[in-house]
Amino acid sequence: MMPSTPSSNIPGASSPLTPLTPLTQRFISHFGEMGSRWGINRTVGQIYALLYVLGQPLNADQIADYLTFSRSNVSMGLKELQSWRLVKLLHQPGDRREYFEPPKDIWDIFKTLLEERRRREIEPTLSMLRDALLENPANDTDKQAQQRMREMYNLIELSSSWFDDVQRLSPETLASLMKMGSKVKKLLDVRDKFRGVSSSSSKTRHDHPDLQLTTHPKD
Repeated sequence: MMPSTPSSNIPGASSPLTPLTPLTQRFISHFGEMGSRWGINRTVGQIYALLYVLGQPLNADQIADYLTFSRSNVSMGLKELQSWRLVKLLHQPGDRREYFEPPKDIWDIFKTLLEERRRREIEPTLSMLRDALLENPANDTDKQAQQRMREMYNLIELSSSWFDDVQRLSPETLASLMKMGSKVKKLLDVRDKFRGVSSSSSKTRHDHPDLQLTTHPKD
């Protein structure tokens, strides 16, 4: 159970910590519960939620005091968050302790999460599929299996290429693209219809070369 008012006996603390309100406590608790579903433990989830919602750098002692975690658990949690590139280390003038804060921009956090999940989950799968597709199938069963693997590989590779394009977009462009929603599908439908008309016209000219537009000079 998180305290609403952290203790003020942190070694070297220059001022009392801001008390956690019931609203911020609910936010932090929720991230702890969701952590296991996202592949991280409750401690890591709560540490990140605390840093994010307070919006100010904290050192390990302050985090431990806020969340009533042991110092060792906080240290391990911060190392995990650093490996995900979700917190950065910094120092305060006149203070030898290490402080931690998440990226300021929510879009940077979103992109970093996607990039790290791809590196940890998607890229190993692509590597395995490449190796499997390079093998010579020993029988028809392996041929069928490789065909299914190729379909999976092509889809993941396409999604990965799309992700690379998205990563290069500015936050403003990305937000505008996401707000378009179903409008994107309508634009694609119009494009497909246009291509269909163009393809049909080209086929008609190819099948009936005698059907050419002619112009007559004016008298």
